[in-house]
Order: sequence, then structure tokens, then C-alpha cells
Amino acid sequence: MQLFYGVPEDIENWMSLVTQVRWNFPGLETQEKLNEHRATVLKFMDKRQAICIKDENEIAGVMLFLRGHNMICYLAVSPEYRRRGVASILMDEVLTNLDRTKEISVSTFRADDEKGTAPRALYEKYGFVADELIEEFDYPNQKYVLHPAGSERKERQLAINTTVREISAERGKTVYATAARAGAILVDNGNLKLLGDVKVFGR
Repeated sequence: MQLFYGVPEDIENWMSLVTQVRWNFPGLETQEKLNEHRATVLKFMDKRQAICIKDENEIAGVMLFLRGHNMICYLAVSPEYRRRGVASILMDEVLTNLDRTKEISVSTFRADDEKGTAPRALYEKYGFVADELIEEFDYPNQKYVLHPAGSERKERQLAINTTVREISAERGKTVYATAARAGAILVDNGNLKLLGDVKVFGR
């Protein structure tokens, strides 16, 4: 298997993989949405922001990213190639394209979503930290952030995440938290606590 930057000649095989795993990606439910995604992939290819892993003529995994926004936009691996290091090869390459002196972000599934088990484990392996709860295509997701070395915000978010886990384990209640630049929000079974400079989020 080898890594390549996607080119328009790859689009049919690329979209074959996307179609195969579309059930795992909100926003790709219809043919119209797949056509829109195809056009998006071609734009990313034109800017060298699309990478893929090939096994001879078959595409095993794909990734889209945005240098300007310092974010990973899309990651998919063929079911036949999972647990074979494909996602890690893509992650290693994308991190050479993004600015490690700034926050790098990605959106994935929430902790209580079974579809999030593998991607969350992958991002956490690379040092990403669970951040605010968001929605994309009317589907509940969560932002993950890879912080620059020595980031105070990372330590604050890790501390908040630890507190959330402890409260959840002790009370069996739903607890949400997020960190802003200089503060945090804790929501424990309807009780709201604001810490410093905060921003509101929801489910």
C-alpha cells in the first residue's frame, strides 16, 4: 500500500469507497449529496488537500483537509482495510501539511455513539482532546482538537474532561463541559456552573 495525493483520475475509485461507507457519514444519504461531495473532492484535489492510500488499483482509505482552516475534514477507510494501519498513514501525512503551532481540529462522533469508538481512539492516539459538542447535518457530533505544545487550554480542557467523567461515574447523570479561552461550563443534570469567560453549546 502507498500514499498518494488524489488527482481527478482517481475520482471514480475514490467515490466508490465513499459510497461504500456512506452509511457512516451523515450528509451523504442521497445521490444528490454524493454528487455534491464528488464536486467537493475534486476541488480539494485541485488544491492538493486530498490524500489516499492505494493497494494497486484499489483505494483503501481517503482523507480531505484544509490548510487554511488547519482542520481535517473527512476520513474514511474501506471495511476490508481496517485495522491495517491505513488511517495512521493518512494521519501521519496530514499532520505534515497542517500548522502544529496552532490548534488543529476535526469533527467526529460523540462518546455515546457506537460509530465514534474507532475514530475517537485514533484521534486520541495522536494527542487530540475532546472539545465542544456540535451538530453537523443535524447530527450530534463532537469537536476534537490537537493543541500546540505547552498549550494552557489543553490542560484546562483535560481537567474539565476528567471532572466530567468523575461526575458521570458517581451520579450516573449526563454531564457536558467545554473550555473557552479563559473559562468553562459545567452542566450536571440541569445544574449549570459557569467558570470564567465561557461560551454556550448544546445537544
